[in-house]
Amino acid sequence: MGKNFKTRSRRSDLNRETATGKAAVAASAHPIATDAAEKILKDGGNAIDAAIAIQFGLNVGEPMMTGIGGSGFFMVYHAESKTVKIFDGHTRAPAAAYPEIFLDDKGEVIPFRERSTKATAVGVPGILKAMEAARKEYGTKPLADLIEPAAEAAEKGVEVNWVMDESLKNFEYRLSDHARNLFMPNGKLLCEGDVYKKEHLAKTFRILQREGIDAFYEGEIAEAIVSTLKDLGGIMELSDLKSYRISIDEPAWGTYRGHRIASSNMPSAGGTTMLQILKLLEGFDFSQYHAKSWEKYYLFTEAMRIAFADKIAFSGDPEFGDIPLKGMLNEDYLAERRKLISFDRRNDSIDFGNPWKYTDGNEINVVRQPFEPERERSETSHYTVMDKWGNIVACTSTVEHPFGSGIMVDGYGFVLNNEMTDFDAFPGGLNEVKPGKRPVSCKTPTIIFKDDKPVLTLGSPGGPTIVGSVFQTIVNVLDFGMDLKEAIEEPRIFNSTGPLIGWEAGISMEAKGEMESKGFEFAEGPFPLGNVQAIQIDHEKGFLHAATDSSREGKAAGINE
Repeated sequence: MGKNFKTRSRRSDLNRETATGKAAVAASAHPIATDAAEKILKDGGNAIDAAIAIQFGLNVGEPMMTGIGGSGFFMVYHAESKTVKIFDGHTRAPAAAYPEIFLDDKGEVIPFRERSTKATAVGVPGILKAMEAARKEYGTKPLADLIEPAAEAAEKGVEVNWVMDESLKNFEYRLSDHARNLFMPNGKLLCEGDVYKKEHLAKTFRILQREGIDAFYEGEIAEAIVSTLKDLGGIMELSDLKSYRISIDEPAWGTYRGHRIASSNMPSAGGTTMLQILKLLEGFDFSQYHAKSWEKYYLFTEAMRIAFADKIAFSGDPEFGDIPLKGMLNEDYLAERRKLISFDRRNDSIDFGNPWKYTDGNEINVVRQPFEPERERSETSHYTVMDKWGNIVACTSTVEHPFGSGIMVDGYGFVLNNEMTDFDAFPGGLNEVKPGKRPVSCKTPTIIFKDDKPVLTLGSPGGPTIVGSVFQTIVNVLDFGMDLKEAIEEPRIFNSTGPLIGWEAGISMEAKGEMESKGFEFAEGPFPLGNVQAIQIDHEKGFLHAATDSSREGKAAGINE
């Protein structure tokens, strides 16, 4: 296919957003982060080392999307052992959390904007412990070396880019007083082109360099986190931080068009939902459709509705309840679910299925959650690295919604997540709030294999839309034969269980009209969905191709030796 795609941003730069390397490549949503990875790789570090450097760099360049006050699913393909592990650094609920924490005195759900910017919205952060566990198992560099590029950038100063500018303008109301001191000096929002120093964040990084990750969970940083939250009515204690533990998980596995796919596992429902969608679509021959056809959009939409009905009903923390994972990915079950798709018209009766018939475990009652029209789209970040030894890291990390809870740790320069709001607000279901529990996520870091060799790795931010961004990019590559950048830039659509479709500029208006005639509704205007970062491996020619998404200021880097 030709490269006549329209990028989804007014600031696209193909030289920055794409790279090829013979030895190693990296891709992230911000130049500071990718530059940090490139430095580590050139200094002899491996993919695990470089990915950790990216995470610290993103806290400097994209603090509204991710940071050390949040969580992440750090997926590692270890080439020597040919194994895939997920170092799950998802947030956990503090010990004082309880199922009704987001209900008011009348037993009604507290409005999302209000509950998501309170100290009770903050879960115990886990990304640092996940990365440190991966570094100790697979890394080659000292932690201090991996933090250094980000620490230097924070001390030197960061230029506000258009992504940060728009985030501040749109979500200034989420910022607490300490965050306002940084992002609104003299009461005025930072604007594109402004350079600001992150001295408090640099101080935090220097502490971590000297004292290690334990300083975050037991030392002075931990004390500052708890003190800041207590001042704002929070429930987190030092014991919550000290007792936090990650899990090291097997990925969720599936197949599509002769490929084997590893993706995130519960409590991130993203991987299971994405694999369900692909298996539903595998029953249709895309060679008879083109990438702008209404049939493609129609199949995408109905497959999403079927999979998300299951996701909403059956997702949770497997440490706290039976999840019918085997049933949800059972091919006979999905063949049965595929029968819900008819080209005649949108199926008005799609609901969750009965995967319990295909798995072990005790069937549970599904507690439906009230519809909340004011919920904001989650903001997150994805990055990926492959090194000269063949190791791969794909990590999706977050502080959840823009600027997380908006609460910045006093004197330490990083914001805290609001991931507690990923639990069901109304209790009783698999995803109700409980102490020590992890909320359901949609993060979908993914690695695809052909003949036991990795050929593609990708992921995206965007809350539930992550799933849509990832599976559509995969279909664009495997079914429509697009090159990597073209596959990322092809306009995407998204819906969950209802008739309303979110869409990006550039989809076929003729196809949109056909979809509307079949019972679908489209959002009033287009908006960017996700921000895919990806690597494609050409084993035949010996090249690695990295690409970033034009919806942010992403950067790809390639190394040839």
